Amino acid sequence: LVLLMVVPGLALFYGGMVRSKNVLSVIMQVLVVFSVVIILWMVYGYSAAFTEGNAFFGSFTEKAFLRGITPDTDAGGLPEFLFIVFQSTFAGITTALVVGSFAERIKFSAVLLFSVIWVTFAYLPMVHMVWSGEAGFLAHRGVIDFAGGTVVHINAGVAGLVGAYFLGKRLGYGREAIKPHNVPFTFIGAALLWVGWFGFNAGSALAADASASLAMINTMVATAAGVVAWSVVEAISKGRPSALGAASGAIAGLVGITPAAGSVGPMGALVIGLAAGAICVWAVTGLKRLLNADDSLDVFGVHGVGGIIGALLTGVFSDASLGGTGIDGSIGAQVWAQLFSVLFTIVWCAVVTAVAILVTKAVIGLRVTAEDERQGLDIVSHGESAYEH
Repeated sequence: LVLLMVVPGLALFYGGMVRSKNVLSVIMQVLVVFSVVIILWMVYGYSAAFTEGNAFFGSFTEKAFLRGITPDTDAGGLPEFLFIVFQSTFAGITTALVVGSFAERIKFSAVLLFSVIWVTFAYLPMVHMVWSGEAGFLAHRGVIDFAGGTVVHINAGVAGLVGAYFLGKRLGYGREAIKPHNVPFTFIGAALLWVGWFGFNAGSALAADASASLAMINTMVATAAGVVAWSVVEAISKGRPSALGAASGAIAGLVGITPAAGSVGPMGALVIGLAAGAICVWAVTGLKRLLNADDSLDVFGVHGVGGIIGALLTGVFSDASLGGTGIDGSIGAQVWAQLFSVLFTIVWCAVVTAVAILVTKAVIGLRVTAEDERQGLDIVSHGESAYEH
């Protein structure tokens, strides 16, 4: 199901939002980045994320190349191979999410080198800090992140924003209309993401049990709320709701509920979905203008901001008095733990992303030439075009 979120889900979601001359380049980036990360996960990623090490990293060698793991090896009641392959898809989708910020102007080779560096030093340590057990830097502070608000969405969103600053704006950005070439593609992609997200959130219970059921109903409710909230806000602010907006609202709701899915009640999920859907409209319009970065497909506006909203509200609605499963201590203390994790993730990820971009720029260069950008990356990078003219 998480694979369904990426290929075809994310590929279509992103592919529909770019211009027709760049659609193949974006779906190719999503597919190949995902595939590269899967291989790295098996070589050293799983080991670095989920073995005991220090508070920030596991061991890069202890389970490298899946050493010592057999079909009978157990990991917390699951066959370890099952856990490894499930978590590999999270690493793949998180890294693939970032490419939406770079769309329509980055070299294909640059995307791949950046992704290798970024998954190693931004994603793997975040997984270790949040999900590897009590020794992890953020887990130790009591942060609640059921399926990846910090690990996946804020991480990818901040990377996208930082990357967009370094890459610079697309030619003509702000002066000419750069419109999605195929909104039905984006709609289908969003629909596939919603279906697949049940694997992402409910699957993070690692069992077919009450916790998975809670995550499942919350994922259903929050996403619907995100669609409605985005559509209503757009109707009020622009005079009419758009299909692109409704699809984006679904993603905002999904992102918002991700950290909270296993610890809030359905009514808490409703509020989180409404908040994420409504606020992310502003994030991709007003906030985007304030930040003055060409984040092509609004990775920060939807994943970054939606992830922040979800992470903070997790600290509120996980409280038993508001229908959640309960927290240790007060709502205030939990919200502070959530806020600390958000701020730490932003800083860690921004620094790693900047270094990864600078290394990539020094080794390969980042952007295609202006002439190549005008021609389109499908022909320039891959020698093919999506549509016969």
